[in-house]
Amino acid sequence: MIRVLIADDEPLMRAGIKAILGTADDIELVAEAGDGREAVRIAQERRVDVAVLDIRMPRLDGLAAARELRSVAPSVRVVMLTTFGEDDNIVRALSDGAAGFLLKDSAPEELLRAVRAVHSGEAYLSPMVTSRVVGMVAQVGQPRRQAAMRQVEGLTDREVEVLALLGLGMSNADVGQRLHMSEATVKTYVSRLLAKLGLTNRVQAALLARDAGLAN
Repeated sequence: MIRVLIADDEPLMRAGIKAILGTADDIELVAEAGDGREAVRIAQERRVDVAVLDIRMPRLDGLAAARELRSVAPSVRVVMLTTFGEDDNIVRALSDGAAGFLLKDSAPEELLRAVRAVHSGEAYLSPMVTSRVVGMVAQVGQPRRQAAMRQVEGLTDREVEVLALLGLGMSNADVGQRLHMSEATVKTYVSRLLAKLGLTNRVQAALLARDAGLAN
């Protein structure tokens, strides 16, 4: 079972998310929170696999909560949920360690896909978010491109191949099929890449791959 915590300051929204999660046999809602501070406390006290966080919350917003969870509960995967699709929120959420990003007007099945994807170590961005990320990458300036290229200089050829495929949005299974490796071996490469590059999740790795011009 995937143990999920939801945090949103709107009771009606929490009820809607709870109803959606309740349709899945492999997902268990273990706790609800009305703000980010409460969500962080619960994640420290109970076993939580995935936290679904609203960005706009009192006391501690979702972005700040995601940052704190990286320190106090690093095993918790974060899906960010918001009605706002501004580019700065997307960038901040991904840099703060979120592995999933959904807009609140996404289809219910997207939430289930996101929870399952991030729990398995994958990333999930709603189609609208993906298009914004691609647009931002397309506008990468030369200094940022050069910095990204320097960051990947120490990688082996095989690590570069894996990173490039992550930049194309491929899952571990897809990468394994393309490079003729087992899924377990791909997971090992991904973990090694994140450690060598000082990154938190595969979304950040994918953005770095695009910044460096590897995912074309």
